[in-house]
Amino acid sequence: MAVGRARSVALLGLSGALVDVEAELSNQSPGFKLIGLPDSALREAEQRVRAAIGNSGLEWPKRKLTVNLSPADLPKQGSGFDLAIAVAALATSGQLPGETGRVAHLGELALDGRLRPMRGVLPAVLAAARSGVSTVLVPAANQDEAALVPGIRAVGVASLRDAAIWHGAELEELPVDALLAPNPPGDAEPEGDLADIVGNAEAVEAVITAAAGGHHLLLVGPPGAGKTMLASRMPTLLPPLDEDAALEVASLRSLCGVPVGGALTARPPFESPHHTATPAAMVGGGSAIIRPGAAARASHGVLFLDEAPEFSSATLETLRQPLESGEIRIARAAAMASFPGRFQLVLAANPCPCGEWGSRDRECTCPSAVRLRYLKRLSGPLLDRIDIRVRVSRVTAVQLRMREDRPTSTSAQARNRVIRARRRARERLAGTAWTTNAAVPGSALRGPLALPREVLAPVDRALERGGITMRGYDRILRIAWTLADLDEADRPGADQIGRALLLRRPVP
Repeated sequence: MAVGRARSVALLGLSGALVDVEAELSNQSPGFKLIGLPDSALREAEQRVRAAIGNSGLEWPKRKLTVNLSPADLPKQGSGFDLAIAVAALATSGQLPGETGRVAHLGELALDGRLRPMRGVLPAVLAAARSGVSTVLVPAANQDEAALVPGIRAVGVASLRDAAIWHGAELEELPVDALLAPNPPGDAEPEGDLADIVGNAEAVEAVITAAAGGHHLLLVGPPGAGKTMLASRMPTLLPPLDEDAALEVASLRSLCGVPVGGALTARPPFESPHHTATPAAMVGGGSAIIRPGAAARASHGVLFLDEAPEFSSATLETLRQPLESGEIRIARAAAMASFPGRFQLVLAANPCPCGEWGSRDRECTCPSAVRLRYLKRLSGPLLDRIDIRVRVSRVTAVQLRMREDRPTSTSAQARNRVIRARRRARERLAGTAWTTNAAVPGSALRGPLALPREVLAPVDRALERGGITMRGYDRILRIAWTLADLDEADRPGADQIGRALLLRRPVP
């Protein structure tokens, strides 16, 4: 007995696996059986597919229809398998004469046979292309998004009837109003410029250094000192995304249901979750379908946590693993999903609950025990993973007047410095898996990139006194290399090491 076949894609996190959809008719009582670990939304496919086939001028089989989703031990989630199930059912009943088993089919069916736009099309098409599929059928609203994948033939169909005609069914074409996706958000220029910053030249230079080397950053200061303004300028300093990074960012947006459109954006993402965010909202999660969180959406960009001590300890501690590995792994009983986690973390914090500890113009009213306990919410292991720590002060009237004579560098000027510094680092690290100084492991910093002992003497003394950990030792070396790249020096010297130690110093 003939078996109808079609292909689809099962997503698990940002990765996907090709699924063979097999349909067989038997001489039992009419019915429908779906096997292969479907979830609740997928089990309801029978009603959607049955109605869509009938309303498309095609015939639902009058025998027992069994549909198998293979591999059977891989969990399948969501309604995006509807089109593949319908095509396999029509193929096994002889209504589709063309070859259906080599084409990937993605899309949810409406009861009238039209195809609804779906989330996650871009990562699904990427997974299909990596598995050797050359043609995918997707909802017409997602065709531009699917066409972003290089080397893939993306065919947009508005309805199941159009898909059947494409596969060779002898049906008259009936125009339908395709279900449209929302318009993608515009790629507007970010608000603000680095030139808006008044005073705090040390903090401005620290932000530029963080952008140049891909370092994580902590800004501590009283309310109104400009911590949020400094952090929000960070994306304006980062280089444009390359094609691979832009494709990964677009895939994450697609998985979150954000319209992608027909063009990739080169602008690095900027995520700023509220301090009430849960661990699942931060790194991703979900009981049925695992979705990316703010940290994953910030990959290749900036994750900014304003009022960082106000976040729950559980939420903050979820960032420790991706800060080291650049990957977010979410384990569930049935499977494990992974998302990219290569972001720059920027934390902003007040020095105490009232925010005035260390201020030159106001007095702190917090008891010492409360003040100490406040910043202790940022655990030592988390702070040890933050490369640069800077104290930000309120702007004085004198600084405001001096700004008129010495304006701060603009974002465009600083971005040019960052791009040149990153180019130097990339040329130095050519042939390795690293492209930024922040990614270089300690073994390389103490091996092929080792500095003379006389240059490292201040860092060695800090390690011997217990002022820094071994992780902090390596991070100081990374900052020093970034400072050398900004200074257009071949190697860090005593000046860069001293400045790196200052940027690594503890802040109250």
